[in-house]
Amino acid sequence: MAVVSKNHPAPDLVRVRRALLSVSDKTGLIAFAQGLAGAGVELVSTGGTRAELEKEGLAVRDVSELTGFPEIMDGRVKTLHPGVHGGLLGIRDDADHRAAMEEHGIAGIDLVAINLYPFEETVAGGADAATTVENIDIGGPAMIRAAAKNHAYVSAVTDPQDYDRVLSALGDNDGSIPLELRKELAALAFARTAAYDSAVSGWFARELDLEAPRHRAFGGKLHAVMRYGENPHQKAAFYTNGDPRPGVATAELLQGKQLSYNNINDTDAAFELVSEFDPAQKAACAIIKHANPCGVAVGESLADAYGRALACDQTSAFGGIVAFNRPLDADAANEIVKIFTEVIIAPDASDEAREILSAKKNLRLMITGGLADPRAPGVMVKSVSGGLLVQGRDNGALATQDFKVVTKRAPDERELADMAFAFRVAKHVKSNAIVYALNGATVGVGAGQMSRVDSARIAARKAIDAAEVLGLDAPLTKGSVVASDAFFPFADGLLSAIEAGATAVIQPGGSMRDQDVIDAADEAGVAMVFTGMRHFRH
Repeated sequence: MAVVSKNHPAPDLVRVRRALLSVSDKTGLIAFAQGLAGAGVELVSTGGTRAELEKEGLAVRDVSELTGFPEIMDGRVKTLHPGVHGGLLGIRDDADHRAAMEEHGIAGIDLVAINLYPFEETVAGGADAATTVENIDIGGPAMIRAAAKNHAYVSAVTDPQDYDRVLSALGDNDGSIPLELRKELAALAFARTAAYDSAVSGWFARELDLEAPRHRAFGGKLHAVMRYGENPHQKAAFYTNGDPRPGVATAELLQGKQLSYNNINDTDAAFELVSEFDPAQKAACAIIKHANPCGVAVGESLADAYGRALACDQTSAFGGIVAFNRPLDADAANEIVKIFTEVIIAPDASDEAREILSAKKNLRLMITGGLADPRAPGVMVKSVSGGLLVQGRDNGALATQDFKVVTKRAPDERELADMAFAFRVAKHVKSNAIVYALNGATVGVGAGQMSRVDSARIAARKAIDAAEVLGLDAPLTKGSVVASDAFFPFADGLLSAIEAGATAVIQPGGSMRDQDVIDAADEAGVAMVFTGMRHFRH
């Protein structure tokens, strides 16, 4: 048995005689209240919740009967009173507590069912500051925490998903709740208030543009328990934080089994990349494997973009993730089903496309309802031993007019367009990143190498392999442009790209040896531009 305080053991079973219900989310409320009433539980409630219950003919006491005080200040103050909190926090087996309750006429409350003002939903809906502040719940978290602290005697129910098992426990235990369930509900309650407070503090940090608040909290709601994490011996779960940003967390899964941990990570990478490309200008497709693009292309149609992206590395694309910036159509769907694909994610999908893909039972199809805004601010979090690394999302972007030509030869119009395309893709490739592109399609990708020259060589080698698969005499890098996510520290990486056939280079610049690299480009007659913006991705 658990010890409450002052050496009082917590009873295994606690009979529920009185319950306080105060909920914003009315899901399942009536059935739950009817179940409680049927078990002989007295119902106490507030405002809108009480009105809902009384409409169904349930007998409900107003919380003001416990406090002897009416709701005031537009409902801001209604439960913050010893009549409520004494009933929640009193240790039933402590003589002094019992005496204080009797002296002040405080009745015990054995169960609370509370879910909080919809703060997260209010923020997600774009409400103004005044409306947002009014949706910061005060009394709810206070009651939840009081009940959870005193879980030895009180059940804190914060999620409608738990209503049925609470009623089942009452039925199985002659109107009582067992200690193990009370403890589990308490753990859920503290997690809920912690996530709620993290949402509130996060909103304030954004409003005040605080880059590094003294304390930082992150919270989320369980979306799915994974079969395992990156590897079968690792446990994993997927949590959502209420951010309305279109993507893997907000997408609707139309068909296929639950996504794995690796699927979610790769699908997020794919959709974030493809969202870089305006659907009003070109159709775009990104094919991802192990969080890196193995092919990206724009085209006049989705099928065109997919075919050109696939040509970059058909071998790696097998079992990959495919993302589109436009609603999936039948033509693209017919092409995708020719090889094994794990996940397709797009803003939407036509009825014809859905029908075509339905024959592939293991293929997941997700629709997001829109594209992620690549320019929107956001927060990225990475755990390290003993702490968290927190940074803003890489929402950096450049227009071609921002490029600085540093060589004797300036890029021509086609090279300039491919430079912009390749540098945008490089932003989403693990560092060190090298991307070859030609006519709006990647033709070689080198990712995650310790040496930039190795990335350049690997990308060129993959282009040779792709040419062999396509039955071409020369690698697709002939006449291409090359993008590097960071500067070339030496000319050797550039020389590898030139050897592969690149005619133009885009890179951030900023190396101590920039002039050596520029001289090598001039000697080879290659055009090069500096962006002044780095895109490391680890």
